Amino acid sequence: MTDRDSNSNILVIARKAKSMAQRLANLDSETKNRLLLSIRDNLQKNRERIASANEQDVQAARKMVEAGTLTPPLLSRLILSEDKIDQLSTYLEEVTKLDDPVGKKQFAMKLDDNLELTRISCPIGVVSIIFESRPEVVIQVTALSLKSGNVAILKGGTEASHSNRILFELIDQVLESYGLKGAVNLIETREDVADLLHLDEYVDLIIPRGSNDFVRYIQDNTKIPVLGHSSGICHLYLDEQCDPQKAIPVTLDSKLDYPSACNAVETLLVHEKISETLFPQLLTELRNANIRLIGCERTLQLAELHQVEMEAAAENDWITEYSDLVLSIKVVSSLSEAVDHINACGSHHTDSIITENSQAADYFLRQVDSGCVFHNVSTRFSDGYVFGLGAEVGISTNKTHSRGPVGLEGMLIYKYLLVGDGQVRAAFSGKNARPFQHIPLTLD
Repeated sequence: MTDRDSNSNILVIARKAKSMAQRLANLDSETKNRLLLSIRDNLQKNRERIASANEQDVQAARKMVEAGTLTPPLLSRLILSEDKIDQLSTYLEEVTKLDDPVGKKQFAMKLDDNLELTRISCPIGVVSIIFESRPEVVIQVTALSLKSGNVAILKGGTEASHSNRILFELIDQVLESYGLKGAVNLIETREDVADLLHLDEYVDLIIPRGSNDFVRYIQDNTKIPVLGHSSGICHLYLDEQCDPQKAIPVTLDSKLDYPSACNAVETLLVHEKISETLFPQLLTELRNANIRLIGCERTLQLAELHQVEMEAAAENDWITEYSDLVLSIKVVSSLSEAVDHINACGSHHTDSIITENSQAADYFLRQVDSGCVFHNVSTRFSDGYVFGLGAEVGISTNKTHSRGPVGLEGMLIYKYLLVGDGQVRAAFSGKNARPFQHIPLTLD
């Protein structure tokens, strides 16, 4: 370990986190739920302090937007309105309602008389979540980490530094009163992140929430396992047998409900057989909503026919997450072309089909290679809270460990417990070996 490593602030935090992990892993359900509700109460008592800290960040962020050093979508994600402050309490309350996920039997097998194997769920240990802009992530991650028995090391964006700090301080006050100081930690500098990436002895998992480039940077610079929450290049496909009464409202909701969210639609695919009849109303409503439209050659022709302003799409538009009031539109000749486009250009986040054809829907649901694949609903439903997970630490676009909205289950791993009565392995090998019984046992 280098001198820099041995003296770094993050090393002190990581060592303390590791020492806390075993204690937190064995905390009983009642205590964990009381802890979360105590944090909720402390947030409610300090609503004005939270709002004041957030206003500092918002004012500074607005100047950054004016200067061109921060994008409007990041400003939008930063704001903690009164409703969002209420939502912080809701996250904590909903997580307390969930069953304790730790110590659940997942598998049981009788190997021999008085020799039984069980697999049970257990916490991962120390998890670091690196995110930008959205300060409510501090509460979501805290709720899920504490309920699942994991120690958390959080790093938010500098644009939300005041908001993140006050939320952490209010959490830390409660943890200290329970003798659990160090169960949730906050780091604030890039140097801390750079140091953390080398601490595979202490940190068990990193969850980066950001762009593909950011996630790739983390993966390329650490030996710690990484659960990637990368860009949300989400698609909505309007099939030739879609119902316009569903297609248009769902399209508008998928883009307008929260344009800067990672589950907002970025590319609209439309079957050529319905494009001419659907586009007059659809394009007009999209433009009336002040959405900047970008289209393929066929879409441009139809937009010109109906006198709707639209820009020509470049190849890069099909792989761009706008996180804003921008939508790229492409006319496709078939369902399979739509699926191929999604799998080639999407980020494997969330994609949806609007159709009344059950066979087409089934094909789409099976063939689209994304964490969340929907039929006849807005992409905005892709969310851990909506799914009943209480909250989420992110939406994983990985294919290992956890995929889609990551709730309590994604914060767990498992271990095998074998209980015997003095058996030795040699008795089950060689010429006179005893056979294993391998009898599945009920999970009671």
